[in-house]
Amino acid sequence: MNTVRRHRLIWMVVIGLGLAIATGLTLYALGNNLNAFYSPHDIAQAKVEEGQTFRVGGLVVERSVRRLDDGLTVQFTLTDNQAQVDVLYTGILPDLFREGQGIVALGALNEQQQFIATQVLAKHDATYMPPEVQHALAQS
Repeated sequence: MNTVRRHRLIWMVVIGLGLAIATGLTLYALGNNLNAFYSPHDIAQAKVEEGQTFRVGGLVVERSVRRLDDGLTVQFTLTDNQAQVDVLYTGILPDLFREGQGIVALGALNEQQQFIATQVLAKHDATYMPPEVQHALAQS
């Protein structure tokens, strides 16, 4: 093999390895930032591990919203008309949050199978429902 071909082969191997490493790092970064969506029915079937960050969506059950003594912590129940999950959220709720509304919450389950939310998103008008919630309700 002459010198020119050897240099070309070396450069092609180096560029290929660089692209493979860049692709691997990109996929790793994207994988860490993806949050799966589960319905209360999926949680009841134990498809989610304790401590795993994910999104849950459903309708806020009527007369389930309770404010705890600290004034910022709210406990409520979500349903997809098949199962229910208790949610605990500390923070300021969206203005459109109310009983009977469709919401999506981001967080994780604790040891008591209670969802500890870090973020709560409520629908923004009378006709909008988050697509994940609409799909979960349609399946049930």
